[in-house]
Amino acid sequence: MRDPYLPSTVEIVNVKRQTVDVKTYKVRFAKDQEKRKFPVMPGQFIMISIPGLGEAPFSLSALPEKTDTFDTTIRTVGNVTSVLNRYGVGARLGVRGPYGRPWPVKEAKEKNVLLIAGGIGLAPLRPVIKTIQKNRRSYGDFEILYGARTPSDQLFTDEYEEWRRTPRTSLSLTVDSVPTGVAWPHKTGVVTGLFDDMETSPENSMVMTCGPEIMMKFVVRGLLARNFQKNQIYVSLERRMRCGMGHCGHCQIGGRFVCRDGPVFTYSELEGLPDLAL
Repeated sequence: MRDPYLPSTVEIVNVKRQTVDVKTYKVRFAKDQEKRKFPVMPGQFIMISIPGLGEAPFSLSALPEKTDTFDTTIRTVGNVTSVLNRYGVGARLGVRGPYGRPWPVKEAKEKNVLLIAGGIGLAPLRPVIKTIQKNRRSYGDFEILYGARTPSDQLFTDEYEEWRRTPRTSLSLTVDSVPTGVAWPHKTGVVTGLFDDMETSPENSMVMTCGPEIMMKFVVRGLLARNFQKNQIYVSLERRMRCGMGHCGHCQIGGRFVCRDGPVFTYSELEGLPDLAL
């Protein structure tokens, strides 16, 4: 029986800079047989390890559907990511997973879908966008609301026009602030400021949101004030995950483990749990 803590080896085949501190790494399994053990769904995460340093959890921003590669979009914020930031094409990493509960893309079929993302929270939602694009007739109206700190902090900017060209799809953008001299034709302010022009109503709809917890707190409040139900709102958490399998207890919140019971939860499942900003 394979040791569940033993990582598979992947090789970086492309690195794309998104912002000053965010890169997207496209990787491929070093052994062909390993990719057959990787049935991943949108919203699940992997553990990436660097030998001699440690490992950390990261979401996937593109899935291995038509190719044998997958993407992970990572901000440089800690020890593992600081070393990873120096890696280029050909470097090898350890990967185990995928883990966790995915976004409800199957349950969302025949419904209107509203995605609300903040900052790097757009990365784990990108596979949802790709899934709906690929299966467009299976879903209702599709609306994306995205907020970032500044225009230069936005992710996947080269894909926005493609998203907008997708039938029955809209994309609205906002930033917290605009530097002097930078042209910005969209809104300025927090992402909930886009709610005033939001087209999605609670009827036959599903919401998926990801970003800083404080952002999601006000997103949830704004949606509830607009008569969305708690079980219509799905959020993704990132909480100090170490083992990925619910064994170490490091990501436990109340009686739930983010790595095993999440990272995707309905708001009704999270309401009232301790140490949570939502």
